[in-house]
Amino acid sequence: MRVRLVLAAGVLLASAAAPLAHAGGADGLSAGPALDGPVLNGPVLDGHVLNGPALNGPALDDRAPGSRAADDLTVYGYGTVGDDSTVTLSGMYRCLDDSAGPVFVSSTLVQGNRSAGIGGTQAVCDGHLHEWVNTSVVKDPAYRPGSARVRATLMQLTADEEGLPTPGFLAAEDAAVVLR
Repeated sequence: MRVRLVLAAGVLLASAAAPLAHAGGADGLSAGPALDGPVLNGPVLDGHVLNGPALNGPALDDRAPGSRAADDLTVYGYGTVGDDSTVTLSGMYRCLDDSAGPVFVSSTLVQGNRSAGIGGTQAVCDGHLHEWVNTSVVKDPAYRPGSARVRATLMQLTADEEGLPTPGFLAAEDAAVVLR
């Protein structure tokens, strides 16, 4: 029973922490690194920016031979909005170690003054590059094709002293996208 309680608390905490991690600053635009900025809590990866293959930067695997991999995350430069208001966002991630707790890719879509969490994906932390795809039906507010921003976070849940899950942010990306 205690394990179920801790797991339920972890899911609730992850759901609550993802929007907070993406909350905008005073201007409502910036929550994490700039479009060409570093990973939260880490350096720029081998001198590369985290914009992914669909944006300005190189692909995550485009590194010098022998360079050390790190937890990282990109957002593709596009998303989709279906006729039924289904929003799909995607990108690439790499995480190295989930032995301290599960890792998730969360995403928030911002268009105008509207903002909503769009799904969540449990990450596979094996050091390899993986694609993430988050989907959610968002009827209110409804999103429309056009310019938007995606704030994505690679987050790990670890247990605190009392055994309750606590989020730790491994990487983040704030990217301009076009909804199709």
